[in-house]
Amino acid sequence: MLSVTIQKRLPDFLLDVSFSTEQEIVVLFGPSGSGKTTILNSIAGLVHPDEGEIALNGRTFYRQGQKPLPVQKRKVGYLFQDYALFPHMTVAQNIRYGLKTGHELHLEPLLSTVGIDHLLEKYPHQLSGGQKQRVALVRALATEPDILLLDEPLSALDADTRRQCQDELLRLHAMWHIPFLLVTHDREEAEKLGDTILLLENGKIVEQTKQNGQDRFPLLSGDKHADRMRSQPL
Repeated sequence: MLSVTIQKRLPDFLLDVSFSTEQEIVVLFGPSGSGKTTILNSIAGLVHPDEGEIALNGRTFYRQGQKPLPVQKRKVGYLFQDYALFPHMTVAQNIRYGLKTGHELHLEPLLSTVGIDHLLEKYPHQLSGGQKQRVALVRALATEPDILLLDEPLSALDADTRRQCQDELLRLHAMWHIPFLLVTHDREEAEKLGDTILLLENGKIVEQTKQNGQDRFPLLSGDKHADRMRSQPL
C-alpha cells in the first residue's frame, strides 16, 4: 500500500495532499503547475517534502524529522516525459544499465510482451516515439519496482500510437500488480487508465474519483469540479 501525506512550499502555492492506494492506477489530473510532478518526485526521492510522510508496503520513504530513504533503496520505477534514454547506448544497453545480477531473468518475457525484442541493437535516434516509450517502460520495469511513476509518458505521441500505448499500460498493470501513478492533462486518457483520478488545483486535491462503469466520473456529477475536469483540453 502506498500512503502519501505531504506538504511542500512551492513558489506559487503550498502543495498539501493526502491519499493512499493499493495496486491501482492512480491518475494525477489537472492544469499545469498544480503540483502533480512534484508529488511523483517526492515519492521517487528526487525532492523532499517540508512536512508529512510517504510510505510504501510498510517501508517509510520520508517522515518529517527523519533521514529520507535514499533513492536507490526505494524500488521505484520512473518513466519520465522525455524518456531519458542514453543516446550513445543501444536499446539493450539502455535497458540493462544499472541492473543488478538476477534482474535479467525476467527480461525476455517482458521484452516479448511489450514487443521490442527486435529493437535491442538499435539506438534511440533510430526509434519512433512509440518505440522510445516502450523501451523506457521496459527499462523502468526491468528493476522489478514496487511502484511505477509515469510523468505524461504519452503526451508526445500521435493519437493512434497513444491509444496503443494506453492499452499496453493497462495490460502491464494487470500483469505487474503494483501501483501505477500517472500524470496527464488529457481527460480521455485519465478516464481510460485511471482506477482512481485525483483532480489537483493549486496544490490541493479538490476531488478524488473512483471509476465506475459507463459514468466515468460518477462522484463528480453535477459538481463544480466536474465542469472544470471535463473542460480540460484533450
